[in-house]
Amino acid sequence: MRLRELDCPVPGLPQELAGLRIAHLSDFHLGVPSRGSRAVERAVDWTASRGPELVCVTGDLLTRPAGLERLRELTARIPGAHAVLGNHDVGYAKDPLARGAAPFDPGPITLLRDETVAVELRGLRVQLVGVDPWSQIRGTARPAELADGGADLRILLCHFPEIVDELPEGAFQLVLAGHFHDGQIAVPYGRGKLRLGDPRAPYPRGVFQRPGLTLHVSPGLGTSFVPFRFFARPEATELVLQPA
Repeated sequence: MRLRELDCPVPGLPQELAGLRIAHLSDFHLGVPSRGSRAVERAVDWTASRGPELVCVTGDLLTRPAGLERLRELTARIPGAHAVLGNHDVGYAKDPLARGAAPFDPGPITLLRDETVAVELRGLRVQLVGVDPWSQIRGTARPAELADGGADLRILLCHFPEIVDELPEGAFQLVLAGHFHDGQIAVPYGRGKLRLGDPRAPYPRGVFQRPGLTLHVSPGLGTSFVPFRFFARPEATELVLQPA
C-alpha cells in the first residue's frame, strides 16, 4: 500500500492555513475477509503517528455489520476524526456481500449525515459539511445550502465525487471523496490504465481542479466484490494545503 504526503492547492485558502495537514482516508470495507483490513490498520496507525490537524474519512466504513467492533477499535486511535457514510454502509451496492449496517455508532469520531460542524484551526474557522449517501442516491442532497460564507475554509465530505458537478461555484473550496478504489482491478497500457471496476469513472483518484474548488478522491483502502486489488494500490493520504 501507499502512505502518501501530497501538496493540495486550494482556491481562496487563507495564508494562515497554508501547510495545514489533513489526513484523508476512505473505503475501509470492514466486515469481510480481505487484505484491505490490514491496509486499514496500517493507514490508521500511520495517521495517528503523523498527528495531522484534521482527519477525514469519506465513507464505506463497513461492508457487513460484523466489522463494527473492529471499526470502533480502529477509530479509537484517531479520536476527533470526521466521517461520512458510503453506499455500502447503507446497503445500497451491487456487491453481493454488502449488508447495510447504518445507523451505527462508529466510536470516537463524528459522523456527518447532511450535517455541518465548525472547528477552529490556527485561530480560523473551518467548516465541515457531510453528505449522507442516501441523499445523493435519491437526488435530494443540497450541501450548498449548509455552506457558511463566513467560514475561513469550507470543506465538503462526500462518498461520491461526482457531487462536484452539481455544486455552485464558491460554495466549497475543498471536496473530499472516495468510492472508486482507483478501479480496484486495472490493466496498465501506455501511460495510463483501464480501470475495470468502473472504466467511466470521471474522478477515479487524485487531485482535480474544478471552478472555485479542489477535489481530492482517495483510492481507498479496502475492496468490494473481490478481496484484492490489481494495479490500484490502497492509499492513505496526508494532504498539505497550499494557496491555489
